[in-house]
Amino acid sequence: MRTLALSSIILIASTAWANPTTVSLSVPTMDCPVCPITIKQALTKVLGVTRAEVSFEKRQATVTFDDAKTSVEDLTRATKNAGYPSTLVEVGK
Repeated sequence: MRTLALSSIILIASTAWANPTTVSLSVPTMDCPVCPITIKQALTKVLGVTRAEVSFEKRQATVTFDDAKTSVEDLTRATKNAGYPSTLVEVGK
């Protein structure tokens, strides 16, 4: 019982310290209007991602994620594994 209570406290505390972060990724290899669907699916499968918007016109993805659960490196790895290498453009709040 003590272990369960301690685990709950740790989980709640770690969530309180998590920082939602929004970044923009450049995805220059998008070459058709369907590419954003694949990229969005790859990004939303990354643990900690809460939102992903992909613009074909801008060749850019905007991703909001929990920085305690994932990182920019994980996001760029996900797009690369989907066939669309990306690089960090901008970090927001």
